[in-house]
Amino acid sequence: MSTPASSDTSADRAGPSVTTAEPAAASDNGTAARIGAWGVVLGTAVTLVGLSWDIQWHNEVGPDTFFTLPHLFLYSGSAISGFASLAMVLIATSAQRAGRPVPRMGGTPIRVFGSNLTAPLGYMIAGAGAALFLLYGLLDLEWHSIYGFDAVLNTPSHVALFLSITLTMIGSVIVFAAHRDHRWGRVGIVVAIPILITFAPIPTNALNNLQLPADPTILGIVLFGPMLLILGAALLARAGAAVAIAGSLGAMQAILWWFSPWAAETYASAIGLPLRDGLTGRPPELPAIMPMFLIVAALVVEGLFWSARTRGYDAKKIVLVAGVATGVIVGVSFPLQMNLTHATSHLAFADVLTVTLLGIPLGLLAGFLGGRFTTMLPALIPATEDHR
Repeated sequence: MSTPASSDTSADRAGPSVTTAEPAAASDNGTAARIGAWGVVLGTAVTLVGLSWDIQWHNEVGPDTFFTLPHLFLYSGSAISGFASLAMVLIATSAQRAGRPVPRMGGTPIRVFGSNLTAPLGYMIAGAGAALFLLYGLLDLEWHSIYGFDAVLNTPSHVALFLSITLTMIGSVIVFAAHRDHRWGRVGIVVAIPILITFAPIPTNALNNLQLPADPTILGIVLFGPMLLILGAALLARAGAAVAIAGSLGAMQAILWWFSPWAAETYASAIGLPLRDGLTGRPPELPAIMPMFLIVAALVVEGLFWSARTRGYDAKKIVLVAGVATGVIVGVSFPLQMNLTHATSHLAFADVLTVTLLGIPLGLLAGFLGGRFTTMLPALIPATEDHR
C-alpha cells in the first residue's frame, strides 16, 4: 500500500493554514485522469437530476414502480460513476503490475482484493458506492415486488440507496481534491461540493420516525451545508472559493427548479397519467430545500478566512467560528426560505427560533468536521510519483 503524502505545508492563499494548498507533487494531468474524474462527477449529476425528477413524480403524479424513467436516470448515474471508477482502477492496476509508476490520480493507491487490484482512494470509494447502489437496487426491486408502489421515500431500500449515492459523491470530492493543483481539478471541486451539499441531507429521511426537535432534513441542511462549504473553501484556498461554491449551488438550484416539474409533467402526459389535484403553490421539492441564502454564509466564510490569512488568527479556531456563523445563518434563513417558497408554509416563531438555536451546536460541529476533513484530504494524496 502506498504511503500517504505529508501535510505539513500550510495554505498560503485565501484559506486558513488548516489545509495543504497544493499536493506535494504534481498530480496526473493527462486525458485519462480528466475523463475519469469528470466521468464520476457526471454520474453524480445524472443521479441528482434523476432524484429530483423522482421526488417531483411522487409529489405530482403519485406512487411509482421500479421501472420508470426517473429511476433509469438514478441507475444510469451510478453506472456512469461506477464504470469511470473501474476504468481508473484498471489503469492504476495495469501500471503497478507492469512495474511502472502508478499515475498520481484520484488519491493514494490502495491495494485491494489480496493486492490483486490497485485502486486510487477516491475511485475506490466512488466505485464502492456505485456498486452498492446497484446491489441495493435489487433490494428495491424486491421491495416493489412485495409491497407494490412506494408511497414514501424513507423505505429501507431507499435509505440504503441514498447512503450509497452519498458514498459515490464523497469519492468524487476526493478525486478532484487530488487534482486541485490543476485548474480543472479546482473547477471540479466547485461542481462536486454543491452536488454533495444538495444530496447529503436526503439520507436523514431515515430519521423521520424519531422525535427530534426539528425536521431531520432541516437539521441535515444546517449541518452539511456549512460543513461542506467550509471544506470546499479551505481545500481550494483561494479568495472567492466559498462564493464560487455557493454560486454553483445557486445555478444547480435554478436548473432543477425548472427541470423537475417540466420533466414530471411531460413524462406523465407521454404515458397518459393524470397529475394530482391541488398542486398550486407547491415548489419542486428537492431544489426548494437547497439553501438559497448560502451565498450570505459564503461571504462570511470569505471574510473569516481573509482575517486568518492577514492577521494570523488560529486556523483551528477560525473554522469553528465559521461553522457557528454559517450554521446560524442557514438556521435563520432556511425557515424564511420555506415561507417564501411554500405558499402554505407558515412556520411559527418558535420553530424558527428552534432551528436557529440548533444552528449553533450543529454549526460548531460543521466547523470542526470541515477543518478535520480538510486536514485529512491532503494526507490521502500520494507525495511521490513512484507507487509500485
